[in-house]
Amino acid sequence: MISFILTNDPDFNDEARSELQQAAPAATLQAELAPGVWAVESPVDFFTLAEQWRKKPPVFIRHICPVLITRKTVETAVSLPTLAQTAVSECHDLIDPSQPFSVQTRIFGSVPYKPFDVNKSLSDAIKTATGTPLDVRQPEQILSIVVTPVQTYLGLSLTLHNLSDWAGGVRRFAREKGQISRAEFKLLEALEVFNITLPPRGTALDLGAAPGGWTRVLRQKEQYVTAVDPAWLHNSLQNDKNVRHRRLTAEEYLNDYPDTFDLIVNDMRMDARDSARLMVDYAQHLYKDGTAIMTFKLPGDKRQQALDHAFNILRQVYTIQGARQLFHNRSEITVYLKR
Repeated sequence: MISFILTNDPDFNDEARSELQQAAPAATLQAELAPGVWAVESPVDFFTLAEQWRKKPPVFIRHICPVLITRKTVETAVSLPTLAQTAVSECHDLIDPSQPFSVQTRIFGSVPYKPFDVNKSLSDAIKTATGTPLDVRQPEQILSIVVTPVQTYLGLSLTLHNLSDWAGGVRRFAREKGQISRAEFKLLEALEVFNITLPPRGTALDLGAAPGGWTRVLRQKEQYVTAVDPAWLHNSLQNDKNVRHRRLTAEEYLNDYPDTFDLIVNDMRMDARDSARLMVDYAQHLYKDGTAIMTFKLPGDKRQQALDHAFNILRQVYTIQGARQLFHNRSEITVYLKR
């Protein structure tokens, strides 16, 4: 019997499977519903496992949701009220009418309706039957629906137990006018996932800054930025008086008597272990209780070995507050550090 649905980047299937086995050795991946989306059978109760991961989130598993009900997939949109009635009857006594809810639907394969159709049908039915307020932006409980051409899986859980507020951990940001690079989304997602609040008018150091995507985000957060990179920054940043561009490598700037900062960020393309060593060298230029955010570029093989080595290097001077393979990461993870 399927216990829950687990989602990870398909490039990190082995790492996600390893995290599952460490937490629940008897759990098995029963079926891959889509690349990186797994139906899991486990003797460990979903909520026990979810609470364990809430306290210490896994790195590579992005999203989980329980399976309380499995039904044959309805064949037409006209039949969605039948699915809605099933959801109401099964979840009526489980849903808390004092906490806002949302319905999150993912569809894998070809069916003659869209996620919006399912969300609308089920949320309307639940609101009518229970009086529970709908809040798609900040729900406290989520009815998760996963639809395949054959089976539909339904489960209700607290948002904080799903590892991500977003269906499947897919966090999308709107492209803004003036955006410099897609890398901006990585930093925005990291600030959100790790719940990082930057100090008002703080000082930030952006290592390997060009073309300036992360610098732009930091300026939007009202940080005074020292951007370090031999290459030029985007034109939109060159006349910003609150951006100081040092056209040096990160190693060269380290020998140039740098200032002390509230925040250091590093998204450079270099081996994770070398990047960790560089961040250790820069720790002396971070205020006590300061924050660092960095990405680890991971090799194609022996990833866990490289990751463990890099973490051990960082632990010489930092506390690792969090590490996640975010939706906007590619062959990398994002790490949140405190001095």
